[in-house]
Amino acid sequence: MDRWVGKVAVVTGASSGIGAETVKAFANAGMITIGLARRVDRIDELKSQLPVEAAGRLHGVRCDVTKEKDILAAFVHIEQHYGGVDVLVNNAGVARSTVGLLDPSNTQALRDVIDTNLMGLVLCSREAVQSMKRRSVAGHIVHINSILGHKVLPMGTLNVYPATKYGVTAITETMRHELRLAGTKIKVTSISPGLVRTEIIPNSENIKDMPILEPEDIANAILYVVGTPPRVQIHELTIKPVGETM
Repeated sequence: MDRWVGKVAVVTGASSGIGAETVKAFANAGMITIGLARRVDRIDELKSQLPVEAAGRLHGVRCDVTKEKDILAAFVHIEQHYGGVDVLVNNAGVARSTVGLLDPSNTQALRDVIDTNLMGLVLCSREAVQSMKRRSVAGHIVHINSILGHKVLPMGTLNVYPATKYGVTAITETMRHELRLAGTKIKVTSISPGLVRTEIIPNSENIKDMPILEPEDIANAILYVVGTPPRVQIHELTIKPVGETM
């Protein structure tokens, strides 16, 4: 991670779970770290969990990734105040596990998942890539995908969530080719975790005895892929807890 010291990392969905652990990890690694979230006060609270020097490198910017105007404003703010984006982690994601794909009156639930997990990811990536290109930066974009982006499990009420994660898998490959054909050295990586203990998982007796990852496990994986030498690109990293059957 030495080559990223002093560079700018942007993490979406940074107020809790994987995003919160990731912004702390980047700040501890010496990066100027911008957490995008609707609940930006939570990012300010994360500073108390960091050494003073690292806390000074962590900044929160309010952004709802389902709203293009929020995304545009956030990236303009980052450009003006921090110089641009060197690393982007597209972590923001939602699921609506109590609403089925074919349930009546489910339109808003479906749109919430699609707009967050797909459109938000693409629009944030677009703005980050433009920032990297303007400054001739060989940056890195990381998508937090899911094992459900590679296999649909026989479970009810997953609604459109697996479809969006399959979309992230396709978008990752599409972006990689577009960046390659444009002659850039920008990397893109998909990280697909199994079950992770985050707010997206409902409190349920059904999962209390299941093998489960912690958010810091994924943050450590993000540091690993971003910290690889410029010649190395991790295409896809799958992470499962020991004992998981999926």
